[in-house]
Amino acid sequence: MPFLELSKSNDNDIAHISKIKIMIFTEGTIIRHRNVFQLFNYDTYIPIGNCINKIQAWEQQGAEIMYFTSRKTVKQVNEIATLLKKYHFQGTRLYYREAKQKYKDIIELVEPDVLIEDDCKSIGGQSQMCITYVKPELKSKIRSFAVEEFKGIDSLPTLISDF
Repeated sequence: MPFLELSKSNDNDIAHISKIKIMIFTEGTIIRHRNVFQLFNYDTYIPIGNCINKIQAWEQQGAEIMYFTSRKTVKQVNEIATLLKKYHFQGTRLYYREAKQKYKDIIELVEPDVLIEDDCKSIGGQSQMCITYVKPELKSKIRSFAVEEFKGIDSLPTLISDF
């Protein structure tokens, strides 16, 4: 399963076993272009709203934070990883798809407890979302949140117990 490690997680920590896994889609959900002219210039993307503090609060409450990008090439994925580090996003991994993988393939492999993504309104809506084609038996176990594209996650609960 393809991912870049953003920071080390302490796998020997017993608390790690019971951590809630929160997976967050990056582009359009927590980072966005500065203006329409920089839509495809990913290294200029900026955080949306208060997302950094919200994610930090979840991590401080014991959640394992991981990210998922639409980018596929090593260069593109590294650009997103660099952004996450530049803005001090908390988290352990940045997942991405390889050649023939679909979004659902990564979700089914990672099996997050919570999946946060945008509504993909500008690219076709629900049919483009990560959760849409996940196997029903797994989908029913994932608490899925779709936020308005490019509006951020500020409306989501700060307490992970409220998910």
